[in-house]
Parts: sequence; C-alpha cells; structure tokens
Amino acid sequence: MRYHGLMTTTGLRELRQQASELVRQAEAGAIVTITVSGREVAELGPVRRHRWRQGADVREIFRGPADPDWRTDRDGVDQSVADPFTR
Repeated sequence: MRYHGLMTTTGLRELRQQASELVRQAEAGAIVTITVSGREVAELGPVRRHRWRQGADVREIFRGPADPDWRTDRDGVDQSVADPFTR
C-alpha cells in the first residue's frame, strides 16, 4: 500500500485483506485507488452528499445585472434542436 497525503493506492489482494481499514480511511476523507496487476481500476472514497439549498441562497446567485449578451447568445442557438422527451 502506498500513501500520498489523503490518497492511497492499494492492490486488489490488499483490499480484500484490509477492507475494513480502507473503508475507515475513505470515511475519514481519503481516496483509495484500487489496482489490478498495477493498473488503476477503481476508487474508494467518501460519499458525496447532495446538499439542499435554501431559497435565499439561490436568490443570491441570481442577484445583480443580467448578462447583456444573453439575447444575442440565445438567438445564436440552433433552433432545430428539440427536446427528445416530448416526442
């Protein structure tokens, strides 16, 4: 097993032997790269949770002046593009 800060590289055999420890490392924020015959094939890491935003947070994103080139950019879009789910 090789350590690079919060990144660890380990072979498949070591993963089988040390699964609990590697999962604990991932839970703590480490990324564990799994190799097979020296080739990187997978990563084990912490779950990335989606965080809901409050309305006030979203409004803050849109505060300020609109993009002055928006209409020109919109009109430059190929109008033959269609929503594939409305067929």
